[in-house]
Amino acid sequence: MKKPSLTILGCHSSIPTNKFHPTAQILEMKGFSFLIDCGEGTQVQLKKAKIKFNKIMHIFISHLHGDHFFGLIGLLSTFHLLGREKSISIYAPKGLKEIIDVHFKWSYTKLKYGIDYIELSSKKLERIMKNEKIEVFSIPLKHRIYTNGFLFREKPNNKRKLNMEEIQKIPDIKIVDYQNLKLGKDFKTHDGIIIPNWKLTFDPPKILSYAFCSDTSFYLPIIEHIKYVDLLYHESTFLKKEENRAINTGHSTANQAAYIAKKAKVKKLLLGHYSNRFPNLKEFEKEAKKIFLNVEASEPLKTYYLE
Repeated sequence: MKKPSLTILGCHSSIPTNKFHPTAQILEMKGFSFLIDCGEGTQVQLKKAKIKFNKIMHIFISHLHGDHFFGLIGLLSTFHLLGREKSISIYAPKGLKEIIDVHFKWSYTKLKYGIDYIELSSKKLERIMKNEKIEVFSIPLKHRIYTNGFLFREKPNNKRKLNMEEIQKIPDIKIVDYQNLKLGKDFKTHDGIIIPNWKLTFDPPKILSYAFCSDTSFYLPIIEHIKYVDLLYHESTFLKKEENRAINTGHSTANQAAYIAKKAKVKKLLLGHYSNRFPNLKEFEKEAKKIFLNVEASEPLKTYYLE
C-alpha cells in the first residue's frame, strides 16, 4: 500500500481568485481518501489533481465560514449528476445539514445517495471516526465561531514484516509458518536450530499521523493534541508584521504556527490559509524557519508525503 499523502487543493483565505483557491485538501491514508474542508471551486481542483470523486467517502468541515464549505453543495450536486449511489459521511458543526437541506429542497433535487451527518459540538478532543485501519479526532480550535481541527492517525499494526530474502534461504520455512513469524516468534528448523525472529522479519511499519489546524488564533492548548505528528498543517493567514490583525480576526501568523510546531515536536510543518495580500508565499516560509526549520509553504495541487 502506498504511503499516506496530502494533496493541497486550496490554501488561501477568503475570496477566491484566478490564482488563489480557498481551503480544501485530500488526505490519502490506508486506502481512504478524506476531503478536508471544501472551499469554492474544490471540484475543479479535484479534477486537476486527478482525484477520483467516487473514492471520497468522508468529508470533514472545520467550521461554517464560507471559504471552508462553499464548494460543498456544488460537489454534492456533481456526485448526484454522476449517478453516485454510495452514501457519504460529513463531519461538521451543527448547521451545515440545514444549509444543504434547504438548497436541495428549493432546487427540487432528490439525491441518489444518502448523506450521514455527524454533527460536531465538543469543545474537547473527541474521537469522531474509527475503523480497523484509522481513527480521526476533532481538535478544538480558537476562532470567531465554533471551529475544529482534525487529527488523523493510523491504527497500530503490531505484526512484523516478513524478510522474504532471508526466509527463502531456509527450505524448512513454509507458508504456514509465516503467521508465527509475523507475530514475533522464533523459528526452529528440523535439525533443532533456533533462528531468531529478528533475522527473518522487519519491525512493524511506523504509525503515521496528520493534524489539520485551520482556522485558529495562536492557541497553545492544541499542542498536547498534536504532539509528534508526522505532518502538521497550521494556518498562517498573516505575517508577524500584521499580528494585531491576526488577533482581531482570530487567525495566526507564520511565526506563531512555527512556535506551535516546535513545542509540539512535530516532524514537518505545512503553512497555509494565506491572506491574499501576501502574494509571495516564501515570505511565510522564511519567517517560520527562524523558529522551526522543517517547514514548507503549501502550494495548490502539490502533494506532500507522510513518512
